[in-house]
Amino acid sequence: MDEKRSRSRSHSRSQSRNTMPSRSGRLRTLLLVLFLGAIAYINFSLSLLDVRRRAIYLATGRDVATKGRLVPLEAHIISKCPDTRDAMRQLILPVMQRVHDKVDFKLNYIGTPTNDGVECKHGPSECLGNIVELCARELYPDPKINLGFIMCLTKYYEHIPERSLIEDCALEHAIDFQALNECATRDDGEHGLELLRTSVQRTADAGVTISCTIRLDNEIYCIRDGGEWIDCPHGSGVNDLVIAIEKLYHSS
Repeated sequence: MDEKRSRSRSHSRSQSRNTMPSRSGRLRTLLLVLFLGAIAYINFSLSLLDVRRRAIYLATGRDVATKGRLVPLEAHIISKCPDTRDAMRQLILPVMQRVHDKVDFKLNYIGTPTNDGVECKHGPSECLGNIVELCARELYPDPKINLGFIMCLTKYYEHIPERSLIEDCALEHAIDFQALNECATRDDGEHGLELLRTSVQRTADAGVTISCTIRLDNEIYCIRDGGEWIDCPHGSGVNDLVIAIEKLYHSS
């Protein structure tokens, strides 16, 4: 009888020990909970980062993970010039179509600053054509719009600044002709003249005298002069310039 009670108590204690978690089991459970919590936190943080990246992309059109310093790209031109036409058609426009989101693109004009304004190579008509193009860039800063309009004018550079040509190109590229005219003539023409004066001074400060001179990262990259590409040590092809821009962009 006593022996049965003894075995019964022993069996009961054994069952009790088997049903209680051991200390090592509790430690493993705690570690598992902490591990799962850490995973959840990391996932939550990555989700917030992704939301932030998406918000920036929607606002700016650039992914924060791949954004680099915008590479300075500048073309110095005159409106009534076949070399400007060729450079726009053969290099500037095709390159901008591929890397417009990686460059800080500027378009400035060549002339001679004077005490009362600007002297242009092909006379006052060219100055007016330059002003019209500068107004297009001021009113429509998106290169997809203003460069298309400027290229349209440049194709028929001999007729710049005839009203019919400007109206046709404005209509083709959804540009308000009246707004262009108001910009060019505002304050008795002083606003347009100041745009041109500022642009010409920037070109002079860069030491550029030949249309069309293309500068990359504030250094002369290539020049179109007399119907030929000159001073282009890295090549005058579209791929050459795109590769040079990509290298600068991703190295910044």
